[in-house]
Amino acid sequence: MDEEAGRTSYEAESPDEAAFVVAARELGFEFYERTQTSISFYEFDPLSGEKVERSYNLLNILEFSSSRKRMSVIVRNEEGKLLLLCKGADSVMFERLAKNGQEFAEQTKEHIAEYAYAGLRTLVIAYREIDEQEYVEFNEQFTEAKNLVSADREEMIEEVAGKIERDLILLGATAVEDKLQNGVPECIDKLAQAGIKIWVLTGDKMETAINIGFACSLLRQGMKQIVINPETPENKALEKSDDKSAAAAAFKASVLQQIAEGKRLLSSSTKNSEAVALIVDGKSLTYALEDDVKDNFLELAIGCASVICCRSSPKQKALVTRLVKSKTGSTTLAIGDGANDVGMLQEADIGVGISGVEGMQAVMSSDIAIAQFRFLERLLLVHGHWCYRRISSMICYFFYKNIAFGFTIFFYEIYASFSGQAVYNDWFLSLYNVFFTSLPVIALGVFDQDVSSRLCLKFPPLYQEGIQNVLFSWLRILAWLFNGVLSATIIFFFCIRAMQHRAFRKGGEVVGLEILGATMYTCVVWVVNCQMALSISYFTYIQHLFIWGGVVFWYIFLIAYGAIDPDISTSAYQVFIEACAPAGSYWLLTLLVLIASLLPYFTYSAIQMRFFPLYHQMIQWIRSDGQTNDPEYCHMVRQRSLSHTTVGYTARFEAKSKSSKERARDH
Repeated sequence: MDEEAGRTSYEAESPDEAAFVVAARELGFEFYERTQTSISFYEFDPLSGEKVERSYNLLNILEFSSSRKRMSVIVRNEEGKLLLLCKGADSVMFERLAKNGQEFAEQTKEHIAEYAYAGLRTLVIAYREIDEQEYVEFNEQFTEAKNLVSADREEMIEEVAGKIERDLILLGATAVEDKLQNGVPECIDKLAQAGIKIWVLTGDKMETAINIGFACSLLRQGMKQIVINPETPENKALEKSDDKSAAAAAFKASVLQQIAEGKRLLSSSTKNSEAVALIVDGKSLTYALEDDVKDNFLELAIGCASVICCRSSPKQKALVTRLVKSKTGSTTLAIGDGANDVGMLQEADIGVGISGVEGMQAVMSSDIAIAQFRFLERLLLVHGHWCYRRISSMICYFFYKNIAFGFTIFFYEIYASFSGQAVYNDWFLSLYNVFFTSLPVIALGVFDQDVSSRLCLKFPPLYQEGIQNVLFSWLRILAWLFNGVLSATIIFFFCIRAMQHRAFRKGGEVVGLEILGATMYTCVVWVVNCQMALSISYFTYIQHLFIWGGVVFWYIFLIAYGAIDPDISTSAYQVFIEACAPAGSYWLLTLLVLIASLLPYFTYSAIQMRFFPLYHQMIQWIRSDGQTNDPEYCHMVRQRSLSHTTVGYTARFEAKSKSSKERARDH
């Protein structure tokens, strides 16, 4: 009870259920109590102006399921009459009406069509009176079916329920507005610009789904539509007959024919660069997902700009997701907010559940939970791009730094005629990946941002770098491997040529193995950490601490380890304090090797950014030039995207502009 408003507030399994109860209250029937065996409400008496308490005994609940597409309750009113009250989808309700219960059937169908075209969610409501003997027989069968523990329990329950849900008398239809959340059309537009193909799998009627498609700009005026709906008058007549196999064969043949016609239309539209939408109803989807049809269906679907599957059951949603994932090799993301979406969320590579009025089933079954659909925009375009770049760059860098280190050892073994003599101290080998070069990897893999979150949202085509795998292609991986080998080559041969058989200090001492190893190791640590500094785009104190901290820690370790007893420090005993640090050639060689090792990468990066920039580099350019708010400049950058969108606000605007230009040219 809401004390401030003085009215009862309701919580229900779905917003539709709550809407029905609120609507009933506005019409004079105020529900106020529900127990395991009764339902109580107040009925407003227009003559006396008072509320009259009514109570119904609740006898049975025939639960909703995706296959039944309806639910019913059996109640006994105060006069002792047994009533079955049923609500469900129009596709199953009208066929269960009694001959004398279809008085308003045609008018109700017209209303349903009007509601659906307005984007409303519709249900049909009907009832029937049950005599005592029929109810007793039903209740025995229903109780027996519910107590089964075999695999066919649900089928038995549905079969028993179906026997009593017949000869219904039509009461009318309801329509509930299912408003789009704020930001949904804008979010879909940006996802489309990002190169993400968007399919809508919904349980709504076809007319409702099409209306929502226009509201979200998945469909637009002038866009060709391929509608697969096999319910022709001939097929409907066969369906009503007793020959179910002939009806199924006719439906399947009709679906195959419409798919073939759709492929021909798609082929001609592709040649003319026209976008095509595919709209499929649930019955057609049943046949389209069969083994001998699904490949043709998928070929048609992936060629369309947008796909809308209406009247889809939870199983069909999961099967469509599995088909796309297994046959195309694409990464699939499913997003849903209700229990009907659980199978789809679990089948997709990534399941995103929306928490809200539809309950928490979707959230509990998903990989990621968000509060509103529009948050998907930031999840994918910002964090999706950042994660892709960070992980791909981190893996490439990890290979680079280990190859740069390992090949110096390999080159020395060749130089030493494979004598087995190690150029580095054992502790140098052990701590390379633990302390001296590990923190920069964290700085790159956790904190780097090549483009700010604001610009990621402003330029959705940036996400296409991940779709096209630009930053983690085999060519890029091999380039990093080559860079590692090149750095190792420069480090080793510069050190060998500069230090071999030469006086190292003023006293004329020549370089020993321990000094050569410490010098080469110093060059490796400097080169791989500075390579990280060149690779990172976003610097904070954390990045500076991690990168330069690794270098500083190397010198601290070299001093501390060299000060330990020579029985422990072995070849590293006082190597820095007494040998390397006093020698100017040590510091000069480190600087020269560092410059020479980084120069090839720096040169390549400069040439690429200047003449062959990647999409994120173009955005970095306009950011550095302060042109991020220049509409003309930004439009030019968007036109350089890897693929162009065919759905959403942007596509609709471009289509209108193109049409206007063509009309102006014709005149």
